[in-house]
Amino acid sequence: MAVCEVCSNEYDMSFEVHAQGAVHVFDSLECMAQRMAPVCENCSCRILGHGVQSDGRFFCCAHCARVQGHAQLVDHA
Repeated sequence: MAVCEVCSNEYDMSFEVHAQGAVHVFDSLECMAQRMAPVCENCSCRILGHGVQSDGRFFCCAHCARVQGHAQLVDHA
């Protein structure tokens, strides 16, 4: 059994995520999101969808990007 790298739970149904040359082991999607999902630079929520980027900065939505001075970004409808 593998051990989750976030919560240290030993779990027989854990899974691996291969990203940027590294292998990560998790017991749940919540732990995976906690470790791997980017954080919005305005509201600090985890970005689980597409989000938006500007000048190498990550935001959960265009509103948060605009608050931080990136007026050119818009949400898709």
